[in-house]
Amino acid sequence: MEKLRKFFNDTVEEMQYKVSWPTYSELQKSSILVLVGSLVFALLVGAMDLVYDSTLSWFYNQF
Repeated sequence: MEKLRKFFNDTVEEMQYKVSWPTYSELQKSSILVLVGSLVFALLVGAMDLVYDSTLSWFYNQF
């Protein structure tokens, strides 16, 4: 039980004193970057899906 208590105490201490938390503006910039990257990736995957679907539909309609 003592090891578990020490683990949680050390965790709280590390989160308070050793972790460098981003400022609000850094957090906003990072969030926008993640949002834009996710949208670009979604558009890329959607375009690939559309091309594959169109190609396979055309191919299957040939028979």
